[in-house]
Amino acid sequence: MNAVTGLIRSRPGRLGEQLLAAGIIDEDQLNQALSRQKQTGAFLGETLLELGVISSTVLGRWLESLLGYPYIDLSEYPINPSIARLIPEHLARRKLMLPFSEAGEDLYVAMADPLDITLLDELQARLDRRIIPFLSPQPDLKSAINRCFDAQHKAMLALNDIAAVSPREEELSIDRLIGLAEDAPIVRLVNSVIMGAIMHSSSDIHIEPQEHSVRVRYRIDGLLYDQMTIPTHNHAAVASRVKIISSLNIAEHRRPQDGRFCFKDGDQEYDIRVSVMPTIYGEKVVMRILDKSGIHYSLDKLGFFPQQKSLFESFIRRPYGMVLVTGPTGSGKTTTIYSAINQINDSTLNINTIEDPVEYHLTGINQVQVNPKINVTFVNGLRTLVRQDPDVIMVGEIRDPETAEIAIQAALTGHLVFSTLHTNDAPSSLVRLLNMGVEPFLISSAIIGVLGQRLVRLVCPNCAEEQIPSTATIEALGIPILADQRPILRYGRGCTKCNRGMRGRTAVFEVMPMSDPIREMVLRRSSASIVRGQAITEGMMVMRDAGMRKALAGLTTIEEVVRVLMGPESNQ
Repeated sequence: MNAVTGLIRSRPGRLGEQLLAAGIIDEDQLNQALSRQKQTGAFLGETLLELGVISSTVLGRWLESLLGYPYIDLSEYPINPSIARLIPEHLARRKLMLPFSEAGEDLYVAMADPLDITLLDELQARLDRRIIPFLSPQPDLKSAINRCFDAQHKAMLALNDIAAVSPREEELSIDRLIGLAEDAPIVRLVNSVIMGAIMHSSSDIHIEPQEHSVRVRYRIDGLLYDQMTIPTHNHAAVASRVKIISSLNIAEHRRPQDGRFCFKDGDQEYDIRVSVMPTIYGEKVVMRILDKSGIHYSLDKLGFFPQQKSLFESFIRRPYGMVLVTGPTGSGKTTTIYSAINQINDSTLNINTIEDPVEYHLTGINQVQVNPKINVTFVNGLRTLVRQDPDVIMVGEIRDPETAEIAIQAALTGHLVFSTLHTNDAPSSLVRLLNMGVEPFLISSAIIGVLGQRLVRLVCPNCAEEQIPSTATIEALGIPILADQRPILRYGRGCTKCNRGMRGRTAVFEVMPMSDPIREMVLRRSSASIVRGQAITEGMMVMRDAGMRKALAGLTTIEEVVRVLMGPESNQ
């Protein structure tokens, strides 16, 4: 334990009481942080940052007064990369320190623990410079280290070491492709691309051959961002390297292929799913990154409004029936279901899942991976699961009528069943099941409730600027303002911690219980618009309204809500 974080942990009263006395936090926030600290074992300062109660700058300034060391805001300071690289990357990451400037023989070093005299002496002996320590909170230091030792820089260094080869991969022999793929520069390049995506918290990597170059993009918070370009003559070697580590056929260039591999970053392990598809300029490679350490969300953190959360919890506490989560690809459906299962997970329950793929490993849950090559499909796997004495079953996705009917039958025979559907909103899921050929009486009898969702990006708290919306703007949005709500619009101006003013995502939901009137509508095969109207009459908050309320609370922007919610809900 370092001295700074040790102080925060062992003497929370001093830091907490001073922040409380200064009006930076209130008693409820301090108690919440202390309660959270007991659960996680984290430090009080880090817990306050995690809860969004204070900023890194505020924490740094208070620790500066407590410890007597100057505070440096690395997010605002232009770090000289050549100075930062005076120490090896592994040392910077392990010891959480970073040289950021110099003056004559003095070297200014940001540290999470400026009281570590042994480390200061070691650094001074290594560099033969006088070390001037500065205090920087751990999150800021880690972010700065990532920027200074970024993967793009490493990748470009690797590219400089790669010799040019034939631009047409089909002209290369298999032995030549294997040799190129195993060259150290190519290995470093591919590893750097993956590491860069992990550092940016990306969900996907796209390696796309164009006419004159190969574009590399990361999907961050749902949007793709250009990261670098690779010369066309290196594409064959890069694609071959990904194929080799994914156990794919390196000689096949005309057909799509799917594979996977594990990637380790220190103690962290990631499951990388790979899709290779031929295009007119060569093979496009997409890699999806899944953290194998498991999912870290609870229902409290997903973005529910209190009344929505209470209603959804009433669904998942039922002993039997079906709960559906709907939305397009990438809308966070799996995260929501996993969080629900985590909440009800108990040693007295037999919880089973069948998924394609198993995205996260859940402790105490029996998870089955779909594998069509050996005839382990959703249908066959689900038939087996219902004979395993289950209490709760999660079916990754309902794709066909047979899977739908078996899942519904399981829900009707005393099991709680979770599953997902690809529909635009909650009411449309009922019509989708009808169109699949499922009998209306089965749908109306089995389904407890339906959750529709989307993901919207959050305004970066580090660079957010507030705007008070006019009355005309609020009226134009058509969102009723709660009595205790102070409308605030916030926009990020852009900083080193975010992507163009946005950082992270939250979900917007609509929660539709299966009331008796809606069951009657299903039996009459009513349209989705009629069901939707009934649900709104009964008090359902549609996703558009949920999104706009979050925009008026300063969490996201109106433009982001409009961008994401362009389906039927945006016209209500």
